[in-house]
Amino acid sequence: MINPIDVGIVALYCIAMIGIGVWASKKIHNMADYVVAGRSLGFWLFLMLMIGSVCSGMSLLGVSGLGYAFGWPTIWEQIFVPLSIGFCIIFFGVKIHKIAKTNGYLTVQDYFAHRYQSPKALRSLSAISGIVVSMIYLAGQYTAVSIVLMWLFGLPHWLALLIGALIVTIYTVIGGLYAVTWTTLIQGLILIIGVIIMAPLVIMAAGGFTHVNEVMALGNPSFVQPWVTSGVFTPPYIVSFSLLLMIGLACAPHVINNILAVKDANYFKWAPILAFVIYGVVMFLLKFGGFAGIVLVKEGIITLPQVKNASDFVFIYGIQNAIPNIALWGIFAVVVLAAVMSTTDRLMLTIGTYFSWDIYRCILKPGASDKEVLRVSQIAVAASAVITIILALDPPAMLVWLIWAGIGIMFATFAVPLLSGLYWRRATREGALASMSLGLIGACLFGGIAYFKIFPLPVHFSLYGVIIAAVTMVVVSLMTPRTDEGVLNETFTGPFIRTK
Repeated sequence: MINPIDVGIVALYCIAMIGIGVWASKKIHNMADYVVAGRSLGFWLFLMLMIGSVCSGMSLLGVSGLGYAFGWPTIWEQIFVPLSIGFCIIFFGVKIHKIAKTNGYLTVQDYFAHRYQSPKALRSLSAISGIVVSMIYLAGQYTAVSIVLMWLFGLPHWLALLIGALIVTIYTVIGGLYAVTWTTLIQGLILIIGVIIMAPLVIMAAGGFTHVNEVMALGNPSFVQPWVTSGVFTPPYIVSFSLLLMIGLACAPHVINNILAVKDANYFKWAPILAFVIYGVVMFLLKFGGFAGIVLVKEGIITLPQVKNASDFVFIYGIQNAIPNIALWGIFAVVVLAAVMSTTDRLMLTIGTYFSWDIYRCILKPGASDKEVLRVSQIAVAASAVITIILALDPPAMLVWLIWAGIGIMFATFAVPLLSGLYWRRATREGALASMSLGLIGACLFGGIAYFKIFPLPVHFSLYGVIIAAVTMVVVSLMTPRTDEGVLNETFTGPFIRTK
């Protein structure tokens, strides 16, 4: 039976998010306002936007679900996901922010077009790749929204998807990055406070941390080891997994584009450390909540639903047991929705921007006005919601696999062209085009091998794509003419980080 208090709490949250979108819409006068919030983000807004862009449905449902399924060997996730924010800021952000401010970049594709002297070919390829991988990633976020609404209100999967998508689409379409940033600030605070309060309750309901580890060890000794000797989470797999999470997320389009909206580069000094500490605490608590779920299920305290992604429900059901007051479940639902929406809206805006700015304005119709491009972006955001709802109608067995697939393709597609463009002066346009193309193809090919289990892979599939991309970049770049020295100087290309 649906509790009216829960309905009221969730409805109030959704109305507040839409209200922020309406307020933010009054601040939008051009594409720069819509896409990069007028480059006006202060320190805390930027920090929470970075955390919110990385933190997602995977963090609350996928992280705990993975801990429930595999135990301690998955703990490396809690170190390298928070590190991705620092990697993005230090290795990408410091240089790109200065170049972007000087040249008026709105997307990372503007950087690619400038650095590699490829205003159409590389811009098109990187924009289309960014849209595709963002949609895969976005499908995982909508799956997380559905899980929450299905649990709380007993809704069918398709209806839960539709409601969640509608709310996020409304405030993202009308408010752009201003709306995304301010909603993310609120969502981030809700998430942090909620997890800090609720995760310990789940752990205590399972008998405490010591009891949880004892039960895990008795049930499956590998669950209390740092890695396993066969299958997933062997040492080689963990190495590839760590690179995937740290660098793959750092170069994800919806994360790296936040760099362009910062008001002052001095924020980059402390943001990496604070982001790691804040998000790290949240991630560890959620993982421990997944461990506690093992005990709760084993001892018959909770029973997971009979669905193929049952592990993704473990933290939700743990909360349901730890907080028997049904009126408070709506508050927890808001915590989960806040985590999911903080990434979902940023992904949607990224997709809309890449299509309207990089494809429509810069390639298809160079003379288009800001008003026209803004309208195209809003339409693209809405269209992305429809497409990803369809993708999310049949989710995989674990939410985290879908999220990793999106990150893996991002890693193989963008990491090598970005790092080479920023730090290797010999990288050329032809090298970047070949690297990005073959990295994308390689990731999809090996991803298919892993998904359909054609034969076992000792490492995460994305690493094969990255190796292909790196070898291609080096070979093709050395075989083609050098990039103009003036462009290399303008884009601060070289083996250094500081730009002063």
